[in-house]
Amino acid sequence: MKGKSSLALSILLILSLLLSACSGGGEEASGNSSEPKEGGSLIYARGADAIGLDPINVTDGESIRVTSNIFETLFVYDENLEVQPGLAESYKVSDDGMTWTITLKKGIKFQDGTDFNADAVVFNFDRWMDPENPYHKGDFPYYPFLYGGFKGDPNHKIEYVKAVDESTVEFKLTEKTAPFISYLAIPMFGIASPAAIEKHGDKFSENPVGTGPFVFDSWKHNDKIVLKKNENYAGEGPYLDELIFRVIPENSSRLTALQAGEVDIIDGLNPDDATTIEADSQLSLVKRPSFNIGYMVLNTQMAPFDDVKVRQAVNMAIDKQAIVDAFYNGYAEVAKNPFPSVLWGYNDSIEDYKFNVEEAKKLLAEAGYPDGFKTQLWAMSNPRPYMPQPMKVAEAIQADLKKIGIEAEIVTYEWATYLQKSGNGEHPMGLYGWTGVMADPDNFLFPNLSATNTAKPASNRAFYENEEFTKLLQDARVTFDQDERAKLYEQAQEIFHKDAPWVTLAHTTPPIAMAGYVQGFTAHPMEDDDFTKVYLTN
Repeated sequence: MKGKSSLALSILLILSLLLSACSGGGEEASGNSSEPKEGGSLIYARGADAIGLDPINVTDGESIRVTSNIFETLFVYDENLEVQPGLAESYKVSDDGMTWTITLKKGIKFQDGTDFNADAVVFNFDRWMDPENPYHKGDFPYYPFLYGGFKGDPNHKIEYVKAVDESTVEFKLTEKTAPFISYLAIPMFGIASPAAIEKHGDKFSENPVGTGPFVFDSWKHNDKIVLKKNENYAGEGPYLDELIFRVIPENSSRLTALQAGEVDIIDGLNPDDATTIEADSQLSLVKRPSFNIGYMVLNTQMAPFDDVKVRQAVNMAIDKQAIVDAFYNGYAEVAKNPFPSVLWGYNDSIEDYKFNVEEAKKLLAEAGYPDGFKTQLWAMSNPRPYMPQPMKVAEAIQADLKKIGIEAEIVTYEWATYLQKSGNGEHPMGLYGWTGVMADPDNFLFPNLSATNTAKPASNRAFYENEEFTKLLQDARVTFDQDERAKLYEQAQEIFHKDAPWVTLAHTTPPIAMAGYVQGFTAHPMEDDDFTKVYLTN
């Protein structure tokens, strides 16, 4: 990547983040060092199905795990969370930081045989940003998160996107946007075939076509998604003929399937099962580097959680260390801030709420609830990387809250319904979490906590609205100096801590288990796993 000014160099430094905890690109499957073997079918078992396969219309990890193998983005984060060229070859930025010129790689084709070029990039952006575009079908949630709304919105940050020539795209922004190239690396912005979008319309989500290493073959909902090798892939690999994502809801059932040879890789392990896997010579264990946050969200627009003293009391009432010790088996650390400490801008000077039942009771009484109250605690039904045993965590929180007089009924729904209903603000409290998709604090804070993201369906599930907090996030977006940006994020974390819209629970290093014959797999911190180097020795 090339810049043409010291400003561009500054941007590159912002984007070239190497997380010490992720050094070496995560952990790779151990085993023999034989030459990679062509062919075979790999089955990856997980706890829930994808919600959709149009990347711009999804935010959940189960969907993106699949779409990132079908689609490619202009830039990518490697396993060390450094930005690398993807479909783009290089970029330049103007001295005023408003115009970005992207040079594309040549000779790439979509899986339907049509050409990837500048016109295709413009087609995708027109579709994403313009509600009047005939192919703007769906919510496109990540676009307004990042660009201040859609075309026509007074806060929309893109003036235009145009093809300069076949391999050059120019983006003109309405304001400086420091993490712009990082935005283009987010898997939600996978470049889709215009011809396929025109052909399938609002059914594109079930007929996805990109430039990636695997081609969509079939989807049996709540069972399996089958991808086939892209024989015309422009990059290296893949070795596999077939990649299958299978749904097995129960953690223990997935492990049994792995032990029986019915599947090849599983995630969402019961933490205690990691010991079993490590003791089995036929299996191997990989830890995904931590780049997530598991938390309990408090709906700040629903009584009694509209009272900050109630929210602070709940924070004090929960024994987070006991929860981590009991249900994570050493694969997590207690969280005190809304993003992990490996990310720049982390405010380590903040002192976490101490577990203190008596102080929590006192705060409840001051808020007008000396005898507590009744409420609901929502918990997802399936394991998540940031919360491998959500029901057990919910039960522990329920027991802790009961000690201060809060009677919390545990409520659960199937994953897609859970996301929908909580996005509509139907929950008083709910377990949730986030795995970062770019190495920038903006990605953890803006979608989940900015006041601009409380419109339903909301990504800010706390429905947290603090003008000072949101302004700090917005100011950080237009500041190119990383040290200055870090100071803004540190201030924002102080406000977050005081307002307590979440109970931050844990940052995990999720264990992944696989058969010993699976080689070449590296766990990406963002769950954006690359299967092009994976092969089977059986």
